[in-house]
Amino acid sequence: MHSLIHALFYLCTDFNLISMSQSKVRVRFAPSPTGPLHMGGVRTALFNYLFAKKHGGDFLLRIEDTDQNRFVPGAEEYIIESLKWCGLHFDEGPGVGGNYGPYRQSERKSLYKQYADQLLESGWAYYAFDTPEELEKLRMDAEQKGEVFSYGIQTRGTLCNSLTLSKEEVEAKLNAGEHFVVRFKMPENTDVTENDIIRGEVTFNTLVLDDKVIYKWDGMPTYHLANVVDDHLMEITHVIRGEEWLSSMPLHVLLYRALGWEETRPQFAHLPLILKPVGKGKLSKRDGDKMGFPVFPLLWNDPASGEVFHGYREDGYFPEAFINLLALLGWNPGTEQEIFSIEELARIFSLERVVKSGSRFDPEKAKWFNRHYFQQKSVEELAGLFKPVLEQKGVKASNEKIEKVVAEIKERCGFVAELWEQSYYFFVVPESYDAKTIEKRWLPETAGQLKEIGNVFNMVENWEQANIKEAFSEFMNSKGWNFGAIMNPLRLCLVGGNVGPDLFKICEILGKEETVSRIKIAIEKIGK
Repeated sequence: MHSLIHALFYLCTDFNLISMSQSKVRVRFAPSPTGPLHMGGVRTALFNYLFAKKHGGDFLLRIEDTDQNRFVPGAEEYIIESLKWCGLHFDEGPGVGGNYGPYRQSERKSLYKQYADQLLESGWAYYAFDTPEELEKLRMDAEQKGEVFSYGIQTRGTLCNSLTLSKEEVEAKLNAGEHFVVRFKMPENTDVTENDIIRGEVTFNTLVLDDKVIYKWDGMPTYHLANVVDDHLMEITHVIRGEEWLSSMPLHVLLYRALGWEETRPQFAHLPLILKPVGKGKLSKRDGDKMGFPVFPLLWNDPASGEVFHGYREDGYFPEAFINLLALLGWNPGTEQEIFSIEELARIFSLERVVKSGSRFDPEKAKWFNRHYFQQKSVEELAGLFKPVLEQKGVKASNEKIEKVVAEIKERCGFVAELWEQSYYFFVVPESYDAKTIEKRWLPETAGQLKEIGNVFNMVENWEQANIKEAFSEFMNSKGWNFGAIMNPLRLCLVGGNVGPDLFKICEILGKEETVSRIKIAIEKIGK
């Protein structure tokens, strides 16, 4: 009954979010190919994906590559591969197509000029001819006075732009090919109020906003103009993005107003930050370096610096564990449940339950999620994942043996790599033997006793755990030997130390010949 009430609540609140527009829900994830995709970016993609699937809508991938100076080779491919690994398959985008393409902004370059011209003609934008050197001097002068220079309402009337120059002067500069930018003209002392789905009503006054560059001399738009134009043309209904873009919302709202699209503009939802495990501020790649955990979905080899950054995939995390942990960073299901498949998440996800404040990332919790999904996998599946690890170690083993080993040590592990740490002795003969165990357990008579045990093992016909144990026990009782005095040295011979599961299960998996051989090798090595 409790879960039914929650489901009805989600349905009602989500209906309110989409009732303003009868069009199909369409959302987009729009990263810039300026480097690897941070886990915060993956969470943004995830929340967009879940919202779309919840409402039977479309999830688009759009590559926002208008800033060619910051373009990083391989970044777009990395983004796409990351989304695919996470199971976030987009309905439209590069390589997939769709009716609203192209889906790279650099391929949409010809679209944007008409809208920049429309803003210029309507008085919502103006040409600015100030050189980078002139602007830098203004910034430095302001800094010396303890102030911050802003190109906007307070300063634009004193600078070199089409607001201060005559029409003839502007035409002359344009005809001469002088470099320029187009800036959006903020209205004076105007409150811009918008209802953010997560944060509620948010108000900005234009007195604290600068006149952003929206179009450049080289014919490329900046993020702001391209973002609004593309969202409109692609019929995006909801813009779900990170908190860092909240300060851009008033400009975008005004751009929709200036272009005559105010009635069809999307609804906004700004997601909270993912915070450092300790201290203040948002999670960064340097936090991962310091504390030994990945912040990127896949391994990233920086083409500029040569630095290599860990990825969740390469560190042995399962994509379903990664998605599960991200879903709970900023979103609360309203219950105590923590484990969700992506299908379950899509059914119950609601933007109404996304919190406003930042969510602290816990690396240990990430491991906990992975251990859960590790334990849910079958022995056969884990054996298949473990086999390549063994091959890298130069180990050849039958599928039957690998499955037997995995079945024995699975409960001790949370990652595929830990299977080797817990089971190496099943595949390689010990090269050394624990000195403390030798000192404590290896007595003068031990070697002779173990030789006799080896002979007993040679006589066991049906080499299974129960039969091996029975033969060993009968012999020990007939000799009147102390079980503890033999069991520890025997384990030492087989695995090199005081580790591993049931001793007779180890014998069964190793096989009769290997078991007896290891006893002989150990007696010889330890005797020396």
